Order: sequence, then C-alpha cells, then structure tokens
Amino acid sequence: MIKNIFKITCLLLLMLTGVACTDLDLKPETDITAATVFGADEAAYTSFIAKLYAGLAVTGQQGPNGQADIKGIDEGFSSYLRQFWGAQVLSTDEAVIGWGDAGLPDFHYHTWTPANNFLSAMYNRVFFQVSMANEFLRETSDAKLSERGVSEAVKAKISEYRAEARFLRALSYWHGLDLFGNIPLYDETFAVGNNAPTQASRAEIFAFIETELKDIESKMAAPGTQQYGRASQAAAWMLLAKLYLNAEVYVNTAKYSESLTYLNKIIRAGAYSLKPNFQENFMADNHTSPELIFTIPFDGARTQTWGGMTFLINASLGGDMNTKDFGMNGGWGGTRTTSSIVDLFPDATGTIDERAIFFTGGKTKEITNVGDYNSGYSAPKFINKTSTGANGQDGTHPDTDFPVFRLADVYLMYAETVLRGGGGDLNTALSYVNQLRERAYNNITGNITSAQLTLDFILDERARELMWEGHRRTDLIRFNKFTENGVWPWKGNVAGGKTTEKFRDIYPIPATEIISNPNLKQNTGY
Repeated sequence: MIKNIFKITCLLLLMLTGVACTDLDLKPETDITAATVFGADEAAYTSFIAKLYAGLAVTGQQGPNGQADIKGIDEGFSSYLRQFWGAQVLSTDEAVIGWGDAGLPDFHYHTWTPANNFLSAMYNRVFFQVSMANEFLRETSDAKLSERGVSEAVKAKISEYRAEARFLRALSYWHGLDLFGNIPLYDETFAVGNNAPTQASRAEIFAFIETELKDIESKMAAPGTQQYGRASQAAAWMLLAKLYLNAEVYVNTAKYSESLTYLNKIIRAGAYSLKPNFQENFMADNHTSPELIFTIPFDGARTQTWGGMTFLINASLGGDMNTKDFGMNGGWGGTRTTSSIVDLFPDATGTIDERAIFFTGGKTKEITNVGDYNSGYSAPKFINKTSTGANGQDGTHPDTDFPVFRLADVYLMYAETVLRGGGGDLNTALSYVNQLRERAYNNITGNITSAQLTLDFILDERARELMWEGHRRTDLIRFNKFTENGVWPWKGNVAGGKTTEKFRDIYPIPATEIISNPNLKQNTGY
C-alpha cells in the first residue's frame, strides 16, 4: 500500500518541485487512484504520516538504500538529517570533515556556491517534506474523508495526524527560512502541476510558520502523552520559541518575550526533566530519557540508512579508536572538532566537565591537515551503546535517536531571553544554567554567579551543552559571530581562520532551482 501511495505522491511532487522519486514505477495505472489507495480505514493514512516522519531519517523506499526519494546525489548523502547537520555544524567551529567530495570542504571553508550539490540536496529535502505534507493534507480534507465513508473515530485520529503533518511542514519551512532565506511558499491549496510556486520573503515565511503553529497548538497531544517519536504540543511550542528567539535575524524585530512565553509553557507542563547522566541523552537507549522533547528515531534493524545517525556516529570514529567501545564494527574516519571548541572546556581546577567528550589518543589538538583524521580531536558524543553497556542491535546502523529538541536547550534559551530583555527572572535563569553545570561537573564547582551570566557566556555554554546537535550555525548568526566577527581554525581555508563575507549568513538558492523556476531570485552575494 505504501508503494501505491507514493506512485501517486511522487508524480505530484515531480510536477510541483522537480524532486524525483527514482526507481519507482511511475507509469500511469488506471486501477490506482487516491480513493482506492486511501479508502475508509486508518491504515493508509497512518502509513502516509509515518513516511512523513521517516523523511527526516531515511532516504528512500527501502533501507539502507534503494528507491531513493531524490536524485542527483549519492543516496546516503541525500539524507535530511545528514545534510542539515552538515549545513549547521560543518560550517562552524564545531567540526571539520576530512573527506574531499566535491562541495563538502566548502562548508568549513565558507566557499560554497549555488552549484554546491549538498546544498541542493538540503533544499530538495525541505521541499520534498513540504510537498508530502501538502499532499497528505489534500487527501485528508473533511470532504474527501466523508466521500470515502471514513468513520468518526478514524476521522478523529486523522485530525491528530493532520496537526502533526502541519508541524512537520512548519519544521521544514523553519529550516528553509533559516538556511536559505527567501524561498517558495505553498500549502495544500496550491494547484499542483500548474504554475511554479512564487518566492516569498523571510517575513512571509516567518508569518506562515507562526500562524500554523499557533493554530495547531490545541490540536496536538499534550506534552508527555504522545507516542514516542511523534510531535506533541511541546514540540510546537519549542519550534515557536526557536522562531521567536531568532526573529531579529529573520524579520528584524525582537520577539524575545514571545519566545519566553512558549519556553515557560514547556517548563510548566512538567513533562520533562534533565537526565542525570549527560551522555545517556546520546546513547542507543536514549528514547528512555525524560529530557527529550522531539527526536528523529533510528533503529539499527528497522531504520537503516547511510545518512542520519549511521553517518553521524561512523564518521566520528577512526584512527586509534577501538570502535567496539562505541558499539560499532568500524569507523569512517571523517569528522573532528576544532581547538576553538576544545578550549571552551578549561580544566583549571582539575574538575572534569562530562560534556568534554573528546578522543585524543594518537591525535593532535590543532588541525594541521584537514584531510588527516589524526589531526584534530574526535568527538564521539553519539554512540551505539546503551546506558547499561550493551551494544545496539547492529554494528553499522545505530539505535541512537537524534535529539532535535531537549529540555537543556529550553533552559539555555530561557536564560538568553532574560538577558536580551524578554522578561522572566534572572535568578531563575541562573538556576537553570547551574542545573546544567551541576550535572556536567557532578557537583557545584562549576556553578556561576549572576555577574558571570552574560550573553557571551550563554553562547559558549550552548557550545558546551549542545555541541554537534545542529544548533551552532544558527546560534553564531544570532550572536553575529558566524561570518564577519567569527574566526576559528580553517574557516576561510586558512589554518588560523579568517572572517568571511556577511552575505554567507544565508546559503544560496541552488542554481538548479534558479534555472528551473523563473519566479526565484538569487540571494544577494551569490
């Protein structure tokens, strides 16, 4: 049934966005229509929404590869999470990657162009997700469900699915807004197969996301009541808080008090708490953590891909590392961190910050050769071992889930909004930050005073707490330290680093999209 659904869906996506679902039989079949695929029971609708969630993790219709969702790039490279992580992390001081695939070194060197195929893959992933969500919403309108004789009980379940589809669409639109700026905006009312979608301003995309999330808030499951891996109200609140926190970047208007409102909703829901052991948030059984608000789930036996967490963990292992210690059969020898990040973890008192997860054996702290895996420390933050020491199910494809949103980030965002004049309470902000530091140090030796709680401290603390979780580029841009005012090793393809052009605070619209859609205008500087 899922294949039949995507024989229909992929045709629509191909007409709408140029995103191809390769290796599927797309010949017209007179016995397959939306009505015959969906019908009156819940199964087809459940399969479709499952695919929408899975689009953040997997790359096609089978695992670990085959029948890819998009073409024009190696399927493993095309992974949504893999490309998002690369755009958000490899472009910063958090990581370099030693592989020389065309376009990949551009991220850390800040030399990307509209022809970069990794940026094209990320852009296509965003709109593949948007288009799938739109199609789901078209096929689940009240009118269509009534035509198919769907029962009231099934309609109620589908109503929940619709809210989740809109959340996932908003999430992808936020990624598109943050990464690419002015992008096409179209929803389920857009007439498929007619004119190409028009380009919207950042302000219009911002308003769309804000309106959608506010409208679905009451339609989603309460925090802590949703099935694991599915979005609850707290996920929508967190996305709104993120949107508002970065509003000065997106729409030149501060909305810190609005961000604080939704952070408080998450905190006051009482559904989340800090995991006492920091690293257990990044292990093969991290689905048990009470700290995780929204994740991209992976399963070594059932969610196999060469992107996602398979990439994230394998690429961080190599050299003298015994990969069995991390629950893996081998390593790919790719990613390391820079000395700029290592230096954020001073140990002057002899007390260990448990967030300083670096492998140093046989390695140099300074990166003298980006292509040499022993040049620069490894950062095996994510591992395929459980909290009890057991291995994940598979030594190549891990069970570890990716934490999109977690409570620690809520605490740090709360402190930042207070410092930026968004309201709240300074003592509460200090308490939240010190809770994170007490967990990291296992005592109060790392606690700070209110005088030490500054915006510069928050930026550094976010790096310590959230390293490799996909936040760093957005954080640096919000603090105006990504391009003109930020320097770290090998930024700009210079060993000591250099500043880069301000226009690189957003990525270019891929050249292929500019050519295929006459409604699009390239971002300034590209």
